[in-house]
Amino acid sequence: MQTPHVPLDIVVATGPLLEEWRTIHNTIIPTHQLSPADVAERSTRHRLTLAYADDRLVGNATVRPPHDGVATVIVRILPSHRRRGHGTSYLEAELAEARRLGARRIETVVLASNTDGLAFARAHGFVEHDRYVLDGDTVPYVDLHLPAGD
Repeated sequence: MQTPHVPLDIVVATGPLLEEWRTIHNTIIPTHQLSPADVAERSTRHRLTLAYADDRLVGNATVRPPHDGVATVIVRILPSHRRRGHGTSYLEAELAEARRLGARRIETVVLASNTDGLAFARAHGFVEHDRYVLDGDTVPYVDLHLPAGD
């Protein structure tokens, strides 16, 4: 069964929207809570966006611009909005942005305890290539990538 394409309004998170971005991040990644200062700093290095469906906030994303041809795309959908096609539509838009920026390889990272996120990444062709635990954490992160040609 193919996931339907869902129209989303995707906006770059700036100013007060950075707090909405932070709230979603901290909800989905409870092991690594970000402060407003953390998010403001990230916004200077990465493209942080929010996705809305029918004027409802459904998720956020990060596109880390390519470094040596490798970009990282992370899409987070709030649990109450999953399995409705939002993630697929959002991922496709953010992959296109990473490619527009010159990415030759696209990676993502998912907290290992986020079983929905891992299943989503794998269902969209990402394959695991590394696991690691940040200092002070107990839950590993999983690094995945799209095989060449995807």
